[in-house]
Amino acid sequence: MSAQPTTTSVDTSPVTPGHHDSPDGLKAGLKDRHLSMIAIGGVIGAGLFVGSSAGIAAAGPGILVSYALAGLLVVLVMRMLGEMSAAKPTSGSFSAYADRALGRWAGFTIGWLYWFFWVVVLAVEATAAATILTGWIPAVPQWSWALIVMVILTLTNLASVGSYGEFEFWFAGIKVVAIAAFIVIAGLAVFGVLPGTDAVGAKNLTGAGGFLPNGPGAILSGMLLVVFSFMGSEIVTLAAGESENPSKMVRRATNSVIWRISLFYLGSIALVVTLLPWNDKSITEKGSYVAALDAIGIPHAGTVMDAIIVTAVLSCLNSGLYTASRMAFSLGGRGDAPKSFAQVNKRGVPATAIWASVAFGFVAVIFNYTSPDTVFQFLLNSSGAVALFVWLVICFSQLRMRRIIEREMPERHTVRMWLFPYLTYATIAMILFVVGYMTYDKEGRPQMLMSVLVGALVLGIGLVVGRRHRARAAR
Repeated sequence: MSAQPTTTSVDTSPVTPGHHDSPDGLKAGLKDRHLSMIAIGGVIGAGLFVGSSAGIAAAGPGILVSYALAGLLVVLVMRMLGEMSAAKPTSGSFSAYADRALGRWAGFTIGWLYWFFWVVVLAVEATAAATILTGWIPAVPQWSWALIVMVILTLTNLASVGSYGEFEFWFAGIKVVAIAAFIVIAGLAVFGVLPGTDAVGAKNLTGAGGFLPNGPGAILSGMLLVVFSFMGSEIVTLAAGESENPSKMVRRATNSVIWRISLFYLGSIALVVTLLPWNDKSITEKGSYVAALDAIGIPHAGTVMDAIIVTAVLSCLNSGLYTASRMAFSLGGRGDAPKSFAQVNKRGVPATAIWASVAFGFVAVIFNYTSPDTVFQFLLNSSGAVALFVWLVICFSQLRMRRIIEREMPERHTVRMWLFPYLTYATIAMILFVVGYMTYDKEGRPQMLMSVLVGALVLGIGLVVGRRHRARAAR
């Protein structure tokens, strides 16, 4: 017999250390090791393994500047989010802060857009995993693999937050070990320490057209290709609300984001473009990491990397479903989604919010097979720029939340944005510049325009809902 759900009102007050349940009814089932690995693995998306080759082809060795700029943007945004999350941990994270700082319309809009982004990601990643698994076991149809993967991870999330954390601990652990191993092996090869390798020096960084073979403008084109692979860094601030010491974990995650991005992204990509000429066809044909391992002479590099990519995809799926459901839960608790979304069962899991999120994901998977060039392409394009919208809202929220934190909870102001407010304004300018360039770029334009269209639609709905709430409250 299923447990009866209990309705909870979402309280965004801080969770004190050692408190075993968060005040909004969610179970504090995530351990410190879970949060640490979620923080580390959150920046290593499947896009790093799969999408980096397109960036290298667009910008050459200059892709390192693209990654550095995108990484700087993420570090600054995470610092702002960390300031708010350390003082006021909540499952709604930046959506709840936008609600408090900017108004209900902002929390509603960015919350639903973020939910929409992750449920579309569910379909993308389920299909990616199914494609690789079908290559291994062709007897099982691709759509069956997509279904199997979605069902397993849905059951994992429904079981308990602890089971999500445990799965993510191992998924993220494999990603981290794989990237660390690649950095060590490739680093030894660059210096000619590995048997059968010679030191390569900087010839591939400066040869074949130089460091910027396609001109300085390619840095921005490359940035558009890589910036979205950083989406997921903010997951730890949502998950922290279900840990026993959320403020400590947010501080740790925020302080470590610089070395995580520097090592995993800049370090590994620098080794790829040092080992191989940027225009080597194997980079686009096999993928950047497989091409580098093949060049070193590592046997079965393609199969090994496929296994790692599947792990990265499953990790992304697992976290995507968790993140979407917690955002839906927070929206339900604030009256911006059906009240049933804010219900938790006896295991402290928002089952309705999970089922609603996975249902949309299943529908999107179906569209990926039936209408890949129409409906599914629209879903992809219309969620493409959501990361930029989220980061922009975080910036504007932090400008106001800083005053609220200093006034209402100065003792919890343990993480501070550097050079406030100047760096906050500089970050806003950087994001707006990327938005403008994406609109100007012919390949990025469809994503930006579709995302703006969907954003405007959600905003319109939010304004109507807000007006109704105010009218009801005035009676």
